[in-house]
Amino acid sequence: MENVKIKKIPINDRPRERLINFGTKSLSNEELLSIVLNSGTKGSSVKNLASIILSIAGGINNLGNLTYHDLIKIKGVGNVKACIILSLIELGKRMNRTMDTFSGVKLNDPKKIFDFYKSRISKYQEEFYCIYLDAKKYVIEDKLLFMGTANHSLVHPRDIFKEAYNLNATFIVCVHNHPSGDVEPSNDDYNVTLRLKEVGNLMGIKLLDHIIVSENKYYSFLENGRI
Repeated sequence: MENVKIKKIPINDRPRERLINFGTKSLSNEELLSIVLNSGTKGSSVKNLASIILSIAGGINNLGNLTYHDLIKIKGVGNVKACIILSLIELGKRMNRTMDTFSGVKLNDPKKIFDFYKSRISKYQEEFYCIYLDAKKYVIEDKLLFMGTANHSLVHPRDIFKEAYNLNATFIVCVHNHPSGDVEPSNDDYNVTLRLKEVGNLMGIKLLDHIIVSENKYYSFLENGRI
């Protein structure tokens, strides 16, 4: 695209002014990202920088796939801009999870849980969720409790069951991902599941299932007779 400095664009056509006057829906993806970036570089406008980032990502739908290291390789995107972009993406994901929550749904099918999480869970690092249910097995709330590296997540029963007490939950279901795509449980997965089951039995909060997910498949400890 033509590299035009924001200052040379008529005031009423600048992204911020158009947002104020006409709302966010009047702006293109490039214009919205340029507002987030705030400034370009010497010889390159902020709109041009936004266009380059979207092009490298392969469009707005793939922007969330860019990592910190991907971003800082782009000329004009330093540490600060990379952190701002990643923070914005994560906020969007969390808002989406909140809007799409299945609170109030009766949980009786591991496939339903898999369908909910497969597109929301990270492709790059382990995330460990706990779903809290009432006495009739309706979902009260789900929480992201732990995040790890690409192959390890630290799970602390005290944090899981503290939330259960705060929410007055009767049952819990644990969900975590394997970024490798292989959902076969590791020895650590078996040990964690056993520990959570034992602690839950002692505390009167039953572990119903532990589900490992990837983008296209899942493993349920319950379905496989491991709980």
